[in-house]
Amino acid sequence: MYAGIGALLLADGRLPTGGYAHSGGLEPALAAGLDLGDVPAYMRARLQTVGLVDASAAVLARRSDGLADLQAALLARIPSEPLRAASTSLGRGLTRLARRLWPEHHATHMLEALPSAPLRPIALGAIGAILELEERQIARISLYDDAQTVAAAALKLLPVDPADAARWVLESAPIVEESVLLAVATSRPQQLPALTAPLIEQWSLDHSARTRRIFVA
Repeated sequence: MYAGIGALLLADGRLPTGGYAHSGGLEPALAAGLDLGDVPAYMRARLQTVGLVDASAAVLARRSDGLADLQAALLARIPSEPLRAASTSLGRGLTRLARRLWPEHHATHMLEALPSAPLRPIALGAIGAILELEERQIARISLYDDAQTVAAAALKLLPVDPADAARWVLESAPIVEESVLLAVATSRPQQLPALTAPLIEQWSLDHSARTRRIFVA
């Protein structure tokens, strides 16, 4: 359909899905003691754990004619309720976009038929199907968005040169490409990676209890 520009659109932080309200867990990580020098390693750790899980789920959603089993498998891999809520919020934003732009598409109907609001990777993969993106494209977009969310949040939370933040994302490319290959090799929901990041989960719980914060998660 619009695969070329569609891929760029999905990777754009200005897409009206509410992504600007999320820090990829960086805000609570900084509150827990991470400093500026730790941010690139934090970004890489996310890509190799929760980022890979999300990218794999997005690829499966891109292929799927049924999303309920995949949604259940992904929920089982997100033990933190605040992280589930954050992913649901982003998934709801993507679903709203699909409903407005492609109301009659089969993939939009599948999102609306889920018993609960789609998690972000599920909605992202479904829109990837609508736009006829290749599986590697949708995996790369998912991972890039994860890294770019952290970089964009760092600009608001830390005294960092924007060029340095851009360099962090660029230098994450080897991990992104390695994770893309792993994501497209996932063939069914039962094979979804079960990689967790316990500190990110704990920090998300701490963050949800704070009354003074900038980002949702």
